[in-house]
Amino acid sequence: MSRQLLIYDDPVPLSSDSHRDLSVRILPGVQQAEGLNSVPVVLGEFEKVAAEYPIVFAGSGETIMPVALLGLGAEENQFLADDGSWNGRYLPAFLRRYPFVFASGNDDRLTLCLDMQYPGVNREGRGERLFDADGNRTRYLEDTLRFVSDYQAQHSATQRFCARIDDRGLLEEARAEAVLPDGSRRQLTGFRSIAIDRLRALADEAVLELFRDDGLRMIHLQLASLEQMSALARSVPETAAKESVAAAPG
Repeated sequence: MSRQLLIYDDPVPLSSDSHRDLSVRILPGVQQAEGLNSVPVVLGEFEKVAAEYPIVFAGSGETIMPVALLGLGAEENQFLADDGSWNGRYLPAFLRRYPFVFASGNDDRLTLCLDMQYPGVNREGRGERLFDADGNRTRYLEDTLRFVSDYQAQHSATQRFCARIDDRGLLEEARAEAVLPDGSRRQLTGFRSIAIDRLRALADEAVLELFRDDGLRMIHLQLASLEQMSALARSVPETAAKESVAAAPG
């Protein structure tokens, strides 16, 4: 499944004709993140993400994207509480955007979609209306469209950044070994990280270019975020700590 649609079950393009009487009531909690051991992140949130989550790179070719690790095991999200609340200080924008998302059609045009399986979607007027009686967008929908548009722009910029560092050979296959609270070890594989030796070997003009477009800061934030791996290991649930698995982000 596309990383853009990772948590969406039934994204439907919104239209004033079909959805004029639709409302959305945003429910507490982020249950849609259940079973996610990583979530895509964009450059604009690297600083906040790096202070709490390890950032690694997943995918290949045009699908390479940075992701924040949420757990060290397959389908293990250590930040999602049993009641659906989020235990982290910062909730990644990918999750805050839900239940809305942009999707592209056959002509590559982006259309705002809504996950119709989201429990807060209703036709009884609960929450926020999407369109008024005349079929015009409400302020709520306009604000939502602005947020999703900003996210999409950041997503595109992040893809370009990933393509650039990949073209320069700065990404390498990596693995992490974490010592769990019970003394056992767990290996995490299937991701890539910045290769420090390759970064050091870059020509001066390439480093200067990265510095000027803020790419160098993003690289340093990604490398610094790996310090959060030990904190993630310390917070492994007791039941999960008894298992030993290799998990790829996704």
